[in-house]
Amino acid sequence: MQALDSFLEVVVGYAWGMPLVVLLIGSGAFFCLYVRLRPLFHMGHATAVTLGKYDSDDDPGHISHFQALSTALAATIGVGNIGGVAIAVTQGGAGAVFWMWVAAVVGMGTKFFSCTLSQIYRGRDERGALLGGTMYTIELGLGKKFRPLAIMFCTFGLFGCLPMFQSNQVAELLNAQFGLNPLLTGAGCVALVALVAFGGVERIGAVTGRFVPVMCVLYLGMALCVLFVRSDIAVEVFGRIFREAFTGSAAAGGAMGIGFQQAMMIGVRRAAFSNEAGLGTAPLAHGAAKTNEPVREGLVAMLGPFIDTIVVCSLTAFVILSSGLETVGEITGVSLTADAVQSALGTPGRILLVLIVMLFAISTMVSYSYYGKRCFGYLFGAKRDGLYTWFYLAGIFVGAWWSASMVINLIDTALALMAVPNLIATLLLAPKVKAAATDYFNRLRAERRGS
Repeated sequence: MQALDSFLEVVVGYAWGMPLVVLLIGSGAFFCLYVRLRPLFHMGHATAVTLGKYDSDDDPGHISHFQALSTALAATIGVGNIGGVAIAVTQGGAGAVFWMWVAAVVGMGTKFFSCTLSQIYRGRDERGALLGGTMYTIELGLGKKFRPLAIMFCTFGLFGCLPMFQSNQVAELLNAQFGLNPLLTGAGCVALVALVAFGGVERIGAVTGRFVPVMCVLYLGMALCVLFVRSDIAVEVFGRIFREAFTGSAAAGGAMGIGFQQAMMIGVRRAAFSNEAGLGTAPLAHGAAKTNEPVREGLVAMLGPFIDTIVVCSLTAFVILSSGLETVGEITGVSLTADAVQSALGTPGRILLVLIVMLFAISTMVSYSYYGKRCFGYLFGAKRDGLYTWFYLAGIFVGAWWSASMVINLIDTALALMAVPNLIATLLLAPKVKAAATDYFNRLRAERRGS
């Protein structure tokens, strides 16, 4: 296992090198500027669409706008927001948080483009179900000659969509708090996810539609309590984030220190892991939404990085940085966040965090089962996609007892290799989105003037 861990550490270093960071940030910035930031100025309209103002049962698709966003958020707002931010801070210092924000803002543009495309180019599987996703965007939008990119995306999607990090962090937390054997935690997670995962996207959408609002309110309430208790050092914490984003941090990095480039790469990587902008997973959920207006679903998807990273991850970062408990070298993940919460709110806060982590982890595991199944169905046929569920459940169990570093490096590598075909396709088809967005916003403006 040590040899595999060392191998994965080397591979992820190449996969998440500066070229991919530049591609993620650069393409996101390009998407935002290409449409003159217009989607970002329509967040109020995006919220109205999400809340069902424009829903129609007659529109093609399987789930509502709200359920599509809930499914995508259930996959993104999860343990990555709690344990992932802790890892970002311990590996990249406070400055990594700033680069998470940058990645999130440009990621909103990426989500808008990729998820609009997932509605423009929807295909049908062998059962006749209407589906969207990066593989259909590539095949239908770019043509058959680009199909190797679709195969590449789905192949790495089989592994990138495994929720091993979630089961790993839950096992770590329950072992630290209650001495529970990680194997028992893994078995329990498998049983809970199996109840929903075999039910298809409709059941997943229904479950996440209930889970996501509850877990978000609980976590935001807890984080705001910490913010209130430590309000006296809020300015100092945010000052550190901006200062160390460009100067690095000798204190956080130990003897060797953390430089600007390392803080940036770690921040972008953890932001991508958290909100998935550019990785191509969210289009799988948003492509199933009921709508005949692709741009509307792009707007709904755009809210994801804002809620996930700008709001939730920022609160987690404050909880950790205000505690002064951040460490470097050994990956502590969710346990560090739990210690930080307890330092401010005592044992009740720690117990509440355990409950929230469980909700976050289960919701993410449920959502990712749909993502991986769609990739498997594209590669091997929809009638066989049930086989992937068994592979998926095995991944949950294995993730519970593997080391955190091994799990993170495996998933990060797979996600990086999913991002490449997704971003290539989105960049090549960007004019299609721009044309659709211009038409939609012009009609929306005319409608508002007429009313």
